[in-house]
Amino acid sequence: MAPTPAPHPQAPPKPTWDPRDPVRPLLRPTIRIRLTLLYGGMFLIAGILLLSIIYLFTAQALTDSAAQLPFKIVKGEVQPTTSWCVLPDTGTGEQFNDAVSVCLRHQSDLALDDLLRRSLFALLGLSIIAFAFGYAMAGRVLSPLGRITRTARQVAGSDLSRRIELDGPDDELKELADTFDEMLDRLERAFTAQQRFVANASHELRTPLAINRTLLEVHLSDPGAPVELQQLGKTLLATNERSEQLVEGLLLLARSDNQIIERKPVDLAEVASRGVDQMHAEAEAKGVEIRGVRAPVVVQGNGVLLERIALNLLQNAVRYNVPEGGWVEVTTEVVDGQAVLVVTNTGPVVPAYEIDNLFEPFRRLRQERTGSDKGVGLGLSIARSVARAHGGRIIAEPREGGGLVMRVTLPI
Repeated sequence: MAPTPAPHPQAPPKPTWDPRDPVRPLLRPTIRIRLTLLYGGMFLIAGILLLSIIYLFTAQALTDSAAQLPFKIVKGEVQPTTSWCVLPDTGTGEQFNDAVSVCLRHQSDLALDDLLRRSLFALLGLSIIAFAFGYAMAGRVLSPLGRITRTARQVAGSDLSRRIELDGPDDELKELADTFDEMLDRLERAFTAQQRFVANASHELRTPLAINRTLLEVHLSDPGAPVELQQLGKTLLATNERSEQLVEGLLLLARSDNQIIERKPVDLAEVASRGVDQMHAEAEAKGVEIRGVRAPVVVQGNGVLLERIALNLLQNAVRYNVPEGGWVEVTTEVVDGQAVLVVTNTGPVVPAYEIDNLFEPFRRLRQERTGSDKGVGLGLSIARSVARAHGGRIIAEPREGGGLVMRVTLPI
């Protein structure tokens, strides 16, 4: 009998709130709330136990003291002062003593009830004070973590010059902050070196390609050149153009990932319309209709890079479409306080499990390496990189009947 395979470990549950969302739930499960509940709950449990012990000891003491009276009635007249204490008008001394014992036990029960009521009110007040004090102390203890979080958020916004520089005792939080600062130093040096490399590579790679293109165009302009050389020149010129597109795509991908973006008001509808104008001729040649309503939506970002998102999505939608009767729909709107650009197109059926691969550099549907005239395999990678650099995201979904639905979400 084959052994039963061990079950796969389940992934930890994801938080119900988005950390990137500026509007967060009021009672999200923060460490401060959990520490407050822990310390306050421990105080409450300790108070209940202490109150129970005091109540039991007091009840035992009163019961023992009421079991045997410290006096004995021999003669005389005894008058009760309360309605619940009933004494016989006549009788022996023992009867009077028993009646007085019953009255004392009832009085001790009333005293215990009053003690319990006052103690509960005192415990409630102290619990409120304990929770408030625990919340304040937790906030004071965790304030360095808040400072680390704010710095990390600023660094995530492409500001690698920020540092925590935490002061205070040499404890675990200061050690964490110092380690984070050291990591930021190394990241800043690495990104600075990479930016210099991108700038140098941009010049070194563009220059020879531009020279090759010029030489090929000069040879192709010669009317006396043989037909074989003209055909070879056209092939080399197409290859050179493809290399230029690849270099431009790689450089743009590197800049959009690492460079600090200067943000200005940009109308997303205007950006999408410019992309439509640039793809209009190619779409007509392929018989693809471009349609859609684009509402004005102003976002903060770089207009050139945002236009690159729209253009790349449109190129992908037009070039990977059906041979006849295809269409591309481009819309812009505001959804839940965020700007949304949606590019929907007809095309071949795309399996859902291959969606993520489309955003990888040099990857296509059922074709990992570039090898066609439809592009260099960087369009969607650049679009996702630019969207992330603007604090947004891009999501692709298979369209029912074939094609894709590309949805770009950007903060306003």
